[in-house]
Amino acid sequence: MTQLVLGLSAFYHDSAAALVADGVPVAAAQEERFSRRRHDPSFPHEAVGYCLREAGAELGDVSAVAYYEDPALKFRRVLATYAEAAPHGLPSFLDGMPAWLGWKRHATRAVRDHLAGPGGRAVPQVVARRHHESHAASAFFASPFPSAAVLCVDGVGEWATTTVWQGVGTRLRHLAELRFPHSLGLLYSAFTYFCGFKVDSGEYKLMGLAPYGTPRFAPLIRERLIDVKPDGSFRLDVGWFEFLRGRVMTGPGFEQLFGGPRRLPEGPLTEREFDLAASVQQVTEEVVLRLARTARRLTGEPRLCLAGGVALNCVANGRLLEDAGLTELWVQPAAGDAGGSLGAALAEAHERGAPRAHLGSGRDAMAGALLGPAYSDDEIGAYLDAHGIPYERPGFDGVARQVAGALAGGAIVGWFQGRMEFGPRALGSRSILADPRDPGMQSALNLRTKFRESFRPFAPAVLAEDAKDWFDLRQESPYMLIVGRVAAAQRLAAGVPEGVRGLDLLHVPRSTVPAVTHVDGSARVQTVDGRHPRLRRLLLAFKERTGCPVLVNTSFNVRGEPIVRTPREAYACFMRTNIDLLALGGFLLRKEEQPPWQEERDWRGGIPMD
Repeated sequence: MTQLVLGLSAFYHDSAAALVADGVPVAAAQEERFSRRRHDPSFPHEAVGYCLREAGAELGDVSAVAYYEDPALKFRRVLATYAEAAPHGLPSFLDGMPAWLGWKRHATRAVRDHLAGPGGRAVPQVVARRHHESHAASAFFASPFPSAAVLCVDGVGEWATTTVWQGVGTRLRHLAELRFPHSLGLLYSAFTYFCGFKVDSGEYKLMGLAPYGTPRFAPLIRERLIDVKPDGSFRLDVGWFEFLRGRVMTGPGFEQLFGGPRRLPEGPLTEREFDLAASVQQVTEEVVLRLARTARRLTGEPRLCLAGGVALNCVANGRLLEDAGLTELWVQPAAGDAGGSLGAALAEAHERGAPRAHLGSGRDAMAGALLGPAYSDDEIGAYLDAHGIPYERPGFDGVARQVAGALAGGAIVGWFQGRMEFGPRALGSRSILADPRDPGMQSALNLRTKFRESFRPFAPAVLAEDAKDWFDLRQESPYMLIVGRVAAAQRLAAGVPEGVRGLDLLHVPRSTVPAVTHVDGSARVQTVDGRHPRLRRLLLAFKERTGCPVLVNTSFNVRGEPIVRTPREAYACFMRTNIDLLALGGFLLRKEEQPPWQEERDWRGGIPMD
């Protein structure tokens, strides 16, 4: 009889559900994709329902429900933090403590109540795993490695902020940890906040801003903010931060150190923000590199698995591959808290005796991270016909050929195919695609399609067998989580003209694929193989037409919204942006053939595709 374990993360940010059958991930999704509330922290009712439907199961078929952290232990940390900061932080204490004195410290009871619902249906045993254990389990148990070192780095779980583990078979052994308030994730988030971006989502922006600056503040960060030891252990001087005392990350201390008040959200970016981003990025890379070397030394393992929010820093990941003495690196594609739902389920499943059935296949257990819902051509066609939406139906091979031709002609394409990705990256199922050879494409996509900052970089999707000719990578990168330099053969000889700085660097071509080349000559690469067959088919068609096996791949959404999940959401995004074509399964929709877009009628009044 199949053993099902349901994993949940909830009540902080990026709530999610994951279902594991005999140790194999079969479904996983973030609640934000259903609620359309970005980083939704609420209980993942819709995601749970999806996971059970995907497996053809009911809640009564589930052996156990695994929650991704220990709420009682987390409550003790929160209480100790308030006590240490007193009398500072009183408003935050008065605001947050009632919930902690009530339901939050009994979050597993809240999970049980949510699952039971108003009818009081029977609920399986609910168990709490530790936060960093969930991260470590998501990284190691889903990896292709029979044994490996495991490094988890994030803001904070219960107490742990950084942990080192050794994974062997179906067991994880905890070796070392650093504790709150000494947190590399919180250091990075403090600079995210100080530079005017939103904590827990703007860290990507800070990383994207770093190549435009010089790390002139890095010595000051090392001197005043963080004391890093040779083994990567560190301590923050918490007096410079505000996160222990109130609702914000930084205050007068940062203003004193870094020459004035924080940048206001949406305010102009200055040389200071470029240099702050470059500086904290450099320090972060140094710490992660030392930690990885320590994990290698403590375990004797040449292979490393990563999870936790800091594992999404793909620039640091690229540095690890180059300098940490590793033979292989595997990063959980849902490395943040959403992935904790999957890790909790895997930890519980393997503790109950489930095998790691994928070992020996040469692949990980993530199925290309394609663990979300899919829509058949019959379902897509029913939606289009119900709304009188004009389309062509050339079948998928015809879609691939026509889309390749349109991309080569400069079109921007919405690409909706197969199962939705789990995690923050679009990997070719819910993507916006474009020609990377166009030097104006980065700005066009950012400003007129995604409606976001012009400096934000885009990632290349490249045929795996051609990757070495276009990018310097030591291994595959199927989840767009490793940065490598553009290959020498693709770089342009001309350097940066004297006096060009800041965002003006965007307009200096550096390679034959300028739309995916960062200003420092690097790229966040996705290598595409058989795990993503439809994107692979399109790349082959584009290569046949142009000689280039690379496409711009960015998530199918606009700023402030989650990635699209349904055909209805894909159509709405298509109509509200300058996307030229929409490929929905075997259907092709052309913008010039669509009726005038009426937001209320078409978006709010559309039939749901659930």
